[in-house]
Amino acid sequence: MMRRRAFLGGAVGVGTAAALGLHAGDAAAQAPPETPRIRLARYGAICAGPQFIAEQLLRTEGFSDTRYVTRPGFGWTQQALAAREIDIAVGYATNMIMQVDAGDPVVLLGGIHVGCYELFGSEHVRAVRDLRGRKIAVPELGNSHHIFASMMVSHVGIDPRKEIEWVIQTTAEGKKLLAEAKIDALMAFPPDPQELRAKKIGHVVVSSALDRPWSQYFCCTIGANKEFVRKHPVATKRAVRAILKATDMCATEPERAARILVDQDISKSYAYTLQALKDLPYNRWRELDPTDAVRFWSLRLHEAGLIKSGPNKIIEQGTDWRFFNELKKELKG
Repeated sequence: MMRRRAFLGGAVGVGTAAALGLHAGDAAAQAPPETPRIRLARYGAICAGPQFIAEQLLRTEGFSDTRYVTRPGFGWTQQALAAREIDIAVGYATNMIMQVDAGDPVVLLGGIHVGCYELFGSEHVRAVRDLRGRKIAVPELGNSHHIFASMMVSHVGIDPRKEIEWVIQTTAEGKKLLAEAKIDALMAFPPDPQELRAKKIGHVVVSSALDRPWSQYFCCTIGANKEFVRKHPVATKRAVRAILKATDMCATEPERAARILVDQDISKSYAYTLQALKDLPYNRWRELDPTDAVRFWSLRLHEAGLIKSGPNKIIEQGTDWRFFNELKKELKG
């Protein structure tokens, strides 16, 4: 079975590389990466799919030793990135901004897409302002679900630390509580929004893929360890290129991308995974400005009392758009 899975993974990867127009000859004509090894995180997040789909593309880029690190639980990717246990990762922009604010040696390199989170509410919640004094379920305090919900409520004048009752529950239990009207809202992350809509549980109060201002800024971004970028600029650009090409695949071939993610156990349901890939605007990475995103999220995090630094400091100390800007020109759609 393992040999069969390895063969199928390789076959899919080769097909992916060819389909996206990246051939060994193209990569060989450029400077090779300074290191053949690249380490990424593997965890259950459909929206971060490009970094998993990029595995064979990374090999075509000259990384003969591509490793995916995995651990149980939430929130470990950012710590692993700061500790140099992984080199590059697709993750939520606000988490990386909070790391920069805390002084962690991480740097944001570019954007992937907007629209990860959707706020679902009970019949009593028609708008974010209706959440004052109500119950919102999140997996744990300090994780992305809690951060996004905190920013949303603080943006309409609700203090997330004093005027929200946070209910700490697993995602599965949170969906059950919303169905039973035992909580007022749930911050949902793919594929949960797709399941909630399919089962007609609650209703969408805010979609960050569709509703302003959230829909105008990158949520998922590419980040890296600063030392890796300093020592390996060619490798960094090659890795970012592979991830952006995989992002294009999510936009143009969602059926193929969904199958890869299910085969890799990133997600269990092909139907929900496919719908999530279709719902997320992966085709917008060329048109959006990552600096605007960092400025916007930094202001929202500061507004919610989650960081101390202003956006200018975050941009100066924690961003490097060189590779992203070059690749926007090279990978014209």
